[in-house]
Amino acid sequence: MPIGTTDRGFALVERDSLTGLIDSARRAARAGRLDEAARAWERVRTVSPDNPEALFFNAQRALASGDARSAAQMLKRAALSAPKDALIPLALAAAERAIGDTAAELSAYDRALTADPYCYPALLAKGAVLERLGKTRNAARIYSDALKVTPPETRLSPDLQKLVQRARVAVGENTEALSAFVEARIGRVRAQHEGAGLDRFDECKDAMTGKKKIYRQEPVMLNFPQLPAIQFYDDDQFPWLPELEAKTDTIERELSALLQDSSAGFRPYIDMPDNVPLNETAALNRSPDWSAYFFWDDGARIDAHCKRCPETAAALDAMPLAQVPGFAPAAFFSSLTPGTRIAPHTGVTNTRLIVHLGLIVPDGCTFRVGNETRSWQRGKAWVFDDTIEHEAHNASRDLRVVLIFDIWNPYLSAAERDLVCALLAAQREYYAGDET
Repeated sequence: MPIGTTDRGFALVERDSLTGLIDSARRAARAGRLDEAARAWERVRTVSPDNPEALFFNAQRALASGDARSAAQMLKRAALSAPKDALIPLALAAAERAIGDTAAELSAYDRALTADPYCYPALLAKGAVLERLGKTRNAARIYSDALKVTPPETRLSPDLQKLVQRARVAVGENTEALSAFVEARIGRVRAQHEGAGLDRFDECKDAMTGKKKIYRQEPVMLNFPQLPAIQFYDDDQFPWLPELEAKTDTIERELSALLQDSSAGFRPYIDMPDNVPLNETAALNRSPDWSAYFFWDDGARIDAHCKRCPETAAALDAMPLAQVPGFAPAAFFSSLTPGTRIAPHTGVTNTRLIVHLGLIVPDGCTFRVGNETRSWQRGKAWVFDDTIEHEAHNASRDLRVVLIFDIWNPYLSAAERDLVCALLAAQREYYAGDET
């Protein structure tokens, strides 16, 4: 047999033997038979002295027995053989911490993050070291990065859970400190513009300091580009709002009569087949906890309901309702039972906006759009963009009811509105072709 073939045969035998030894060591370690695993890893090292997994195992054993220096030496050797493994420098950092070499510990965390920038245990631990050194501001920045990629606490070890909790506190404290510092520095400039509308700037400042998150539009059906992402619109943009609010007493009287009739026609707002994915709103599917009494539904007028509440119907007729055949308007009383929460979600299209008028509003009923939370007030209306994440909660012991309807987004031109109607009609016609 040629020499080359013989050498290759020995190499194959050796490789197979090493693979078997490694598998044996891993099985013993997983089963908790650590002494057996240690003997198996020693046999691995007789074949492959710098095997990183064997070195890592032995280093962990050394560290557990209090021999941090030996552990550090073995982990440095292991890192040379597996430079892209983030766990090795992460373990080395623990050894350096036990030795008391803070600079080496930080360097090890940096090497772990070079191997894996999303290694959240390294980010959390690095933040803790910086905090220990008094560098609380930079620690908070590292903690903030860690919290963005750390899994839910229920999936973490107790030690990591404590680090996460500390990280949240540190980030919160830094946010308040940074916000106060910034406000002190910009106060003189702000005073020069007293009376100016600064809501957008304040949101910008709060986003930069970490006090608020800026939400974007996320329509689930039709996204019209270059429309502003405004959470709650200024009332001044809708001169007809006072006219609507002035009719609160009349509308509420008709609502009260409906609520006294169990057969009035309220139905679950969400009523979808079981095979339709609903994600965050699934818990309220076919549930009376969130019910609606429709005057308009997907662009169709519900004449019987409008006849039963003529003053409400007349008030809606005076509003600039979005008119999209087959899709809009929608107009309805929306009821939320005590304790019910509507999970965060987004609407179908930013070509329309949503109006709420508070009718029956006990204390403890809140509504969040993006980073702003409001409480409904009886007789107060507001306009918001429902393609920005929003949620509702009735934390009271009583029923909450508001009047809801949709209007065109005022930033659309007349031509754009007509074309949106044509676009949606064409899409519906296209898919209906499969049904004929």
